[in-house]
Amino acid sequence: MIKRTVEISQKPAHLSVRLDQLLIQPHDVPEGVGTSSIPCEDLGILVVDHSQCTYSHHALARIAEHGGVLVVCGRDHLPAAVLLPLADHNEVVWRINDQLGVSRPLRKQLWRQIVQAKIRAQAGNLPRGDTRSRLLEMARDVRSGDPTNMEAQAAKVYWSAWLAAEAIEGVARKTEKCQPTGMDAQRFRRDPDGTDPLNVMLNYGYAVLRASVARAIIGAGLLPAIGIHHSSRSNPFCLADDLVEPLRPIVDRRVRQLYVIHARRELNQPTKAGILQVLGEPVATGGETGPLMVAVQRMVVSFLKCLRDVTDGLCVPMLPPIEGGEAP
Repeated sequence: MIKRTVEISQKPAHLSVRLDQLLIQPHDVPEGVGTSSIPCEDLGILVVDHSQCTYSHHALARIAEHGGVLVVCGRDHLPAAVLLPLADHNEVVWRINDQLGVSRPLRKQLWRQIVQAKIRAQAGNLPRGDTRSRLLEMARDVRSGDPTNMEAQAAKVYWSAWLAAEAIEGVARKTEKCQPTGMDAQRFRRDPDGTDPLNVMLNYGYAVLRASVARAIIGAGLLPAIGIHHSSRSNPFCLADDLVEPLRPIVDRRVRQLYVIHARRELNQPTKAGILQVLGEPVATGGETGPLMVAVQRMVVSFLKCLRDVTDGLCVPMLPPIEGGEAP
């Protein structure tokens, strides 16, 4: 069963638990009036973006015990903290040993697969043409460990075309709707610290997706701090940062749809709700199609298999190309 994603941002509320139901009680109404309830076992990710929300200790404990994730947003409305459950897996020590024992050549091969999948997914976000073909060719040229930093080279090509007229027309042809963007490819620059609407929306989507990946990693009995490429000693989510890379283009496509089709120009509640829907987006993974949140778990399972035998290959959730053509 797919877990639910819940976002609280419009009104301050108190979160508590009764009979294993998470109760969301708005502050501005009498107790028992307007209370929403969700079975704790159904909750996958809870995003709280209101500084006046309060919680009972029992609520936080039950969310974690059922494998749910709490994402707390800061004053900039971007995720500032994540509450993750501790691993409750009967092979957790074996799996951590697998992580610690992975050889350098295997890490480099896995990183190659991740970079290739990311570039192919970026190509799938662009209409058929020279740029898409160029990205697919770059994906084929990625070598073990990506020593030539093909990931960065592809990003430069991708972001210069992501909001180009051809890409916008591709979205419009598919949906028969298109709003003036007021921004062209030359004016948009992907900046993780950018404060313009597009960069803020992308950052929000990436952060929520990262939390979902971290949840799947911990659920599989792995340590999120031990990555295969990312290795900052101050980063507790190195592995999540590795595995989220090929999934970022799924967020890119959703944000572009919200910007172009729905004319969303700020990170308000409707925009965040639209971005969160990406976790239920149907994606293909290893010959199966299902919601992204479930597919992320399949990807982590395939990662586990790769730690023991890389010939299995990493199964990465993928969207179909926006206009058909060569499969990414």
